[in-house]
Amino acid sequence: MQGTDLISWMAWTWPTALFFIAIFASIAAMGVWEYYAPGGAPRRGVFGLDTTRGDRLFISILGSCFIFLAWLGFYGAPLWGGLAISLLWAFFVFRWV
Repeated sequence: MQGTDLISWMAWTWPTALFFIAIFASIAAMGVWEYYAPGGAPRRGVFGLDTTRGDRLFISILGSCFIFLAWLGFYGAPLWGGLAISLLWAFFVFRWV
């Protein structure tokens, strides 16, 4: 198999690749943040859950996945609206959850 034949069945596009790059970059940034400023004591948010920084990152990434899937299901190809909603969701999660 040639270079792109290994992933050609996945139908990668630039928005998809950027989304996964953003996920990996945010996990790496969280790891660096935890290394230099350990702790991140749990806090109780509006949902009544005790969450740490890693929990809030996981909730925001999982929510973003569902937001993008819903956006694709309802509106289709231009993902800018889904991106805006996902960024607002991540801000909400890290600020108040």
